[in-house]
Amino acid sequence: MAKEINPAALLCVGLSGPAIDDDIRSLLDRGVGGVILFSRNVQTPAQVAGLCHDLKQYAGRPLLVMTDQEGGSTARLREGFTPLPSMRALGETGDVGLAKQVGAVIGRELRAVGIDVALAPVLDVDTNPENPVIGPRSLSADAAVVAAMGCALIEGIQSQGVAACAKHFPGHGDTSQDSHDMLPRLPHTMGRLEQVELPPFRAAVEHGVAMFLSAHIVFEAIDADRPATLSPAVLQGVLRESLGFGGVAISDCLEMKAIADPQNRGGDAPPREYVPAAVLAGIQAGLDLALVSHAAELGHAAIDRLEAAQSDGTLASTRVAEAHGRVAVLAERYAAPPLATPDLSVLNAPASIKVTAALIDDAGKAWRDPTQAFERDL
Repeated sequence: MAKEINPAALLCVGLSGPAIDDDIRSLLDRGVGGVILFSRNVQTPAQVAGLCHDLKQYAGRPLLVMTDQEGGSTARLREGFTPLPSMRALGETGDVGLAKQVGAVIGRELRAVGIDVALAPVLDVDTNPENPVIGPRSLSADAAVVAAMGCALIEGIQSQGVAACAKHFPGHGDTSQDSHDMLPRLPHTMGRLEQVELPPFRAAVEHGVAMFLSAHIVFEAIDADRPATLSPAVLQGVLRESLGFGGVAISDCLEMKAIADPQNRGGDAPPREYVPAAVLAGIQAGLDLALVSHAAELGHAAIDRLEAAQSDGTLASTRVAEAHGRVAVLAERYAAPPLATPDLSVLNAPASIKVTAALIDDAGKAWRDPTQAFERDL
């Protein structure tokens, strides 16, 4: 009888500080497939490199380490790394060659410190000036510009042996609500989605992007009852069948209130079982990795829920095997071994600064002010 696959491998988790601790050790012991780094985990380049080394060495297996390194206001790695422009500043140039160079800078610097996945680029088309969470994180309000520049970024990132991730699928650009705080809904027809939201993601598939990250948004024309992250119609019907994507689909953080508190009840804490239930529902719907990036107890509860569902047949063994297979392929290609002596000389190098310097003049405030809107450590 074949050995049952450990469903913990379908979980990506965070840690609380700049060094490994007992909480992350316990999650690694259970077999999680990935770790995400936030600003709270970052001090210096040497410290980040040491943290990635320690995580991978302790895991003793291929482990995907990832971070949001988009540029502008959403960049976790700052001091000692090449300053990156906002994506809007880059998109306004219309220069796909420059975008590829910026992507290569991102990939090269992540690879130098042992990070395997850039949770970038944002492929949302910024059609709503009142959008509270995307704004300058988007390359453009023009879908064709987002597609062309986004694909150039993907090529640049992946040319350095780092996986790129197209987000936030199927598109977060026209929301007037922030999914960190509540569950947005979009009433657009499929015709509108095919014209505006989906073309950059379709182009990303054609350019071989390694990962997709789902949005916590209800797209009424596709599934009026469930957010994209939990929707088979979105993850299987649109992503796999319509777009033909065969790589890893990861969720946005399932501790965000769009999932953990969809009614936005404010001071009333949502039931703790919401997140583990969402992890299971997301994997059932077609996710390959579920992101639980803050509370270790929720990571453990999610693993418990997946194990129980696997045992009682609620979570099909074929679905676990499919997701596990995709994650294993991604890890085989991109998860670097522990780097005992990282070469940090490529960080903030003159050639890299030359690539981004002209754009930083326009996007300088977004770089210098990490408390600016859009910088959410979640």
